[in-house]
Amino acid sequence: MLSDALRSELADELARAENDRVAVAPLVARHPEIDVVDAYEIQLLNIQRRLRSGARVIGHKVGLSSKAMQQMMGVDEPDYGHLLADMEVFEDVPVDTTEFLLPRVEVEVGFVLGADLPGADCTEADVLAATVAYAPAIELIDSRITEWKIGLADTISDNASSAGWVLGKQRVAPEDIDITAIDAVLTRNGEVVAEGRSDAVLGDPLIAVAWLARKVAGFGVRLKAGDIVLPGSCTRAIDARPGDDFLAEFTGLGSVRLSFT
Repeated sequence: MLSDALRSELADELARAENDRVAVAPLVARHPEIDVVDAYEIQLLNIQRRLRSGARVIGHKVGLSSKAMQQMMGVDEPDYGHLLADMEVFEDVPVDTTEFLLPRVEVEVGFVLGADLPGADCTEADVLAATVAYAPAIELIDSRITEWKIGLADTISDNASSAGWVLGKQRVAPEDIDITAIDAVLTRNGEVVAEGRSDAVLGDPLIAVAWLARKVAGFGVRLKAGDIVLPGSCTRAIDARPGDDFLAEFTGLGSVRLSFT
């Protein structure tokens, strides 16, 4: 494990990389002793920094929860990050790509919680009972690590590579749709660039959210009523370029759009 001083130093590096949009070399290459606990503590240092500056946590995301994304990033387990209110992007406001390093988009079925979730003993049944609605979502991801050359500890330290999120307008109650059988199609400038199904996320997105609730409990964090949870991507991530217009369409769940300049 890393010392507290080194954790703080690496957190500062990542914060500067995000602010200045200048990537840093992979942490795992420079500090092979770094472990998952170190990485989550580094993430929390930067989240706490942003909270002191007025940011607000409004949810969490699970990353690397599909085989496609794990293979793409060369890791073998999920991770999680925080969703902050100032990270929200909007369907009707194009995103400026110059504010990011190498932005990508992911297609997700978002959860809107209507009740607090248990912590260490959270089950899929608990998640289903607490979820008030599903929503079509796109997550904007970015890496403050050079050219996305990340290991698991790199992406965890970097808030699970999260950079933004948008929900579409439609909301569907859990009892009105099968969460494991939602087909998703992503088009970029009218061309299909990715297709997937919701069960690509650990076989059932409920599993991902229950895993998340149990995982964050170990760091003193709880998932609460009103939180938005992104359980992971149905498809591989797609690069976002200036001028790109993305549309994600979900069977029975509506659609969500995100464009870039």
